[in-house]
Amino acid sequence: MKKAAVVVLALVAVMMIAPAAFAQGGADQGKAPINPTTLVLAVGFGVAIAAVGGGLGQGRIAAAACEGIARNPGAAGGVRAAMILGLVFVETLTLFTFALGFLLYLKL
Repeated sequence: MKKAAVVVLALVAVMMIAPAAFAQGGADQGKAPINPTTLVLAVGFGVAIAAVGGGLGQGRIAAAACEGIARNPGAAGGVRAAMILGLVFVETLTLFTFALGFLLYLKL
């Protein structure tokens, strides 16, 4: 329960900091007003949260697949194929988050 409270507190802190990344700058700027420091922090937190979530999801997928293979070794081929497909989907979401963060960083 204590971990959940810390995670919720960290997410609230990030949600409070993220709008500052798009705070209005000086009037002489030709492009959209973006605060680079908070944008980099928001991108870093976003990629970190995606990596942690992806890692936890992949761990659960692998654990469930190993348990399924241990219970029924005859279905190992099907379980392994489903596991690899699930791992690909989770990893793809993490890579999409990284690409989005990279694109936001290049927008500076």
